[in-house]
Amino acid sequence: METLRVSGKSRPNAVAGAIAALLRTQGEVEVQAIGPAAVNQAVKAIAIARGYIVPDQLDLQTQPAFVKLDLEEEERTAVRFTIASYKTQ
Repeated sequence: METLRVSGKSRPNAVAGAIAALLRTQGEVEVQAIGPAAVNQAVKAIAIARGYIVPDQLDLQTQPAFVKLDLEEEERTAVRFTIASYKTQ
């Protein structure tokens, strides 16, 4: 599963395009964000991505979770959104 890392300065439309593309091709993607600004951008991107895939008779579901990451020799807590697509009728 592909992992996208989102920062507080990420553009939600660009991240949404990447999410939508991965959901179309792989059916799942993981988005990680550290900090409130990054989580905000990630949530906006997920909502936008849903709008991108609905015309293709796809929808998404997401499962948020906290995860510990080791970055630059320190442990940080991130929010991980595991996103999967499914066919609609």
